[in-house]
Amino acid sequence: MESTCMDKYSISPLNQQAMQLCQKKWDSIAKPLHSLGKLEDMLVQIAGITGNSKISLEKKGLVVMCADNGIVEEGVTQTGQEVTALVAGNFLSGQATAAVLCKKTGADIIPVDIGVAVDTPILNRKIACGTKNFAKEPAMTRSQAMQALETGISLVRELKEKGYEILATGEMGIGNTTTSSSLAAVFLNRSVAEVTGRGAGLTSAGLEKKISVIEQAIASYLPKCKDPVDVLAAMGGFDIAGLAGVFLGGAIYRVPIVIDGFISSVAALTAAKIHPASRDYMIASHRSKEPAAQYVLDALKLEAPLCCDMCLGEGTGAVALFPILDLACEVYQKMSTFDDIEMEAYQPLD
Repeated sequence: MESTCMDKYSISPLNQQAMQLCQKKWDSIAKPLHSLGKLEDMLVQIAGITGNSKISLEKKGLVVMCADNGIVEEGVTQTGQEVTALVAGNFLSGQATAAVLCKKTGADIIPVDIGVAVDTPILNRKIACGTKNFAKEPAMTRSQAMQALETGISLVRELKEKGYEILATGEMGIGNTTTSSSLAAVFLNRSVAEVTGRGAGLTSAGLEKKISVIEQAIASYLPKCKDPVDVLAAMGGFDIAGLAGVFLGGAIYRVPIVIDGFISSVAALTAAKIHPASRDYMIASHRSKEPAAQYVLDALKLEAPLCCDMCLGEGTGAVALFPILDLACEVYQKMSTFDDIEMEAYQPLD
């Protein structure tokens, strides 16, 4: 197998001692055992990720990878790729949906130009001006795919050094429901029709074209692919590759990374295919309305706390989890213990 971007990194298991201390703290709080359910479980996981049972999630960020996809030439989208740059700029101006949600939840938004077709005012990590049309040639070279993965990994390191304690993941790129459906079909071993939806809005004829384009690409490229990076290079996008790097970076640098919807979850699945241990460092947020969203979460063995029929992308669903995590932290950090109120603690039942 060829080398991957992970050759120089290692991922350690979750810190079991920190998780046990976190669970012990939860059990000492004056309330019925595990009565906050997934709120407790997420903090226990975060303790394992960070290696610290004293949990703080004050400094939050949303990383939005922005890139264009050459596959739009095939008519698989409702809008043209000029929309990518327009929305990317709106992340900074505060007009994009994700930006509005970040402001309300106290999270910083970090939009990244990893492959937009034109110059943008956002953080420049551009690898190329969009991918190639994978109906005609591979979307990117293996070297470009690895560069995109490395970009995501290094960004997590930079943000951790700046004090960020948790990161959400988002994307913006016209055509990326096509790239993500392509990867999902391969990594889930499901039919293209099962995992492909209408994206931002396609007619039935448009959906049929989208499915056909993906099926032909898989038939052409998959026999030549030796590993997940090859699959990513053949039919993926810079945005998905960059986010996959963010998920890998979270595992390398012990930062909890929140999955958004379908496209973000496909990036998470890509990361897990490259290095399975990275899955333990991922937190699901919501179940997207896209057809394959639940399939991907099942493959990752993750359960999303929110079910809001969202399918906007940008990281909106991931950011929606932040207030819930803040509520969990508030109870965890400030509520009285059984000892504080001189009450006999609840005991586990058989």
